[in-house]
Amino acid sequence: MIGRLAGTLAAKAPPQVLVDVHGVGYEVDVPMSTFYNLPALGEAVVLLTHMVVREDAQLLYGFLTAPERATFRELLKISGVGPRTALAILSGLSVDELAQAVTRQDGARLVKVPGIGKKTAERLLLELRGRLAPELPQADATRPDDAQADILQALQALGYSEREAAAALKALPPGVAVAEGIKLALKALNR
Repeated sequence: MIGRLAGTLAAKAPPQVLVDVHGVGYEVDVPMSTFYNLPALGEAVVLLTHMVVREDAQLLYGFLTAPERATFRELLKISGVGPRTALAILSGLSVDELAQAVTRQDGARLVKVPGIGKKTAERLLLELRGRLAPELPQADATRPDDAQADILQALQALGYSEREAAAALKALPPGVAVAEGIKLALKALNR
C-alpha cells in the first residue's frame, strides 16, 4: 500500500493531480477541499494517500490532512459507498460539516451533495453515527467564519484578487457550506 507521497506538484486538473516523486509521476484523485489548498505547480507537496486495488485498476486517493483520509476510509466501509462517492462527499462537505450533519442527523445537508440521494443520505447518517465524533471532538465548534475563510482562499486559488473574492463573499447567505458558497460566489463573479 502507498500511504504517503512527498514530491513536486507537476499538474492539477480537478479532481486529479500529478505528483512527481523522484521522476515517477503518481496520478492522485483528491477531494476539492484538498485541491483548493494545494501549493502552486512546481512546489513541494505531501499527500496522505489511500490506495484502492481493483481487478481493472489501481487508484490513489490523496488528502492533505489525516482527518480527511480517516473520514474517507470510514465512508468506504458503508455499503453502497465507493471511492468516487466518498470523494464527492468530501468535495461537497468538509470533515467538520459532515460530522455536524451526522451529529444532528441532518439528511437534507447530505442530499445537497451531487450523487447523494435520500436513501444514501439516510444510510450515511445511520452508519456514521458515533464513528466520526471520537475523531472530531470539536465538530460542533465550526464557526461560519471558517467556511467564509475557506471560500475566500478557494476563490484566490482560482485567480481572483482578495478584493474581488471579499466582494463575492458579501453576497453569500449566512451559514452557507463551503462547496455551495464557492459555487454561488463564482456565479456572482461571472456576472
